Amino acid sequence: MNIKEDIRPISYIKANAAEILAQVNETRRPVYVTQNGEAKAVLLDAKSYEKMKKAIGLLKLLAQGERDIVAGKVLAQEDFFKAMDRGLDDVGL
Repeated sequence: MNIKEDIRPISYIKANAAEILAQVNETRRPVYVTQNGEAKAVLLDAKSYEKMKKAIGLLKLLAQGERDIVAGKVLAQEDFFKAMDRGLDDVGL
């Protein structure tokens, strides 16, 4: 993180929005927006935001899987694939 470039007050963002957007898209680093000396928001480029959303989605799936294991909601691999085959047969695949 480059504090001088990556942390900006809201007044600077308002006056230099195009420059900040170019910086975020070029560096792929977030810019932290401050108001009255406190961090209030983070600006991300769209590509980094989409990658972050996908990563969070995968983490949610992993967490759900871990909860299922702890709760005993599991099937043997063979039973799972048999159930999948039956399901696919039902739809004609």
